[in-house]
Amino acid sequence: MKIALIEPFFGGSHRQWAEGLVRYSSHEIELFTLPGRHWKWRMHGAAVTLAGRFLETSRQADLILASDMLDLGLFLALTRSRSASTPVALYFHENQLTYPWSPQDRDVQNARDHHYAFINYSSALLADRVFFNSPYHRESFCNALPGFLKSFPPPNNKEGIEIIEKKSRVLPLGMDLKKFDPVKEEKRERPKRGVILWNHRWEYDKAPESFFRVLKMLKERGVAFHLIVLGSRSEKYPPVFDEARHFFQEELLHFGYAESFEEYARWLCLSDILPVTSIQDFFGGSVVEAMYCNVKPLLPLRLAYPGHVPESLHASFFYPEDDERELANRLQQRLFSIQLLRKQKTEQFVARYDWQTLIDQYDRALTEVTLAASEKDRSTDPGS
Repeated sequence: MKIALIEPFFGGSHRQWAEGLVRYSSHEIELFTLPGRHWKWRMHGAAVTLAGRFLETSRQADLILASDMLDLGLFLALTRSRSASTPVALYFHENQLTYPWSPQDRDVQNARDHHYAFINYSSALLADRVFFNSPYHRESFCNALPGFLKSFPPPNNKEGIEIIEKKSRVLPLGMDLKKFDPVKEEKRERPKRGVILWNHRWEYDKAPESFFRVLKMLKERGVAFHLIVLGSRSEKYPPVFDEARHFFQEELLHFGYAESFEEYARWLCLSDILPVTSIQDFFGGSVVEAMYCNVKPLLPLRLAYPGHVPESLHASFFYPEDDERELANRLQQRLFSIQLLRKQKTEQFVARYDWQTLIDQYDRALTEVTLAASEKDRSTDPGS
């Protein structure tokens, strides 16, 4: 089967997912992409640019697979001469309806942020099949639609909610986890102190202020630890990172973006504990990577995280939501029993997200979209 994968934001986890799907799928996939920056303009204008590129190709696609960053309606309108009979699947890495925008964002301050969520809504209505990267993501998006549509004047098209729900499925994020294996097998000397890890983007939605407040509590209690701070950052990253670099200079083993995968993997494999304070994670790829490297997470009981750990072990890995003092207490307990903690493994909980395990599920799911569309066409054909 020939698939046209339309990705307006070809960067970060979006790029890794797209490249992994191309590498491992048995289908023939052609990429149509734009660089992963200027996300708001991508949601507005990428459909025009990528529609032009799609029309230039000589191959006819059996399926169009688009990410949530695409204005699918505009793309299909511009390519109708080639796409009118082609089934379409939409993959949600994130969505702008339930994503916690920064209060400092000018679109939020001027009440202009609803437009991006409406692009997600209308694109989901148009697609033949809608895939979400976690059960939490699917549920949170569908549950938020009634309130979102109610904010508009009538008629506000609430009937679209049931349409989207019926054609929505969960398809976990495929990740190239096995590439960590050679680094995991390297012999390394571990520090006597426990090593705390941050490996997320330096953004508002990851709640870095809360993370560093918890670590400050530990330092003021006299609890010894090392700290590794990884992750990509934008030009306007939260100032708490600069403050933390100064305050925790004695604890820091590394601070800043890892320039290569091997460097990133080695820092993960040197870490012991991942305290997570994020207020947004529709899947949690950085958490999954750390867990695969046997970094033990301390997670808030919310978002997509409960799906990564067996329910019988939730008491060991989760802390009450938004309780920084309790997180500090549990983190301290783990640091005091670091040698025992290092014997515990978490890779088995998340190994199922590796592409080599997931790819058959992907290939079947994408094939089913085309089969369902063909069946629908036959059932509505007066001559059939």
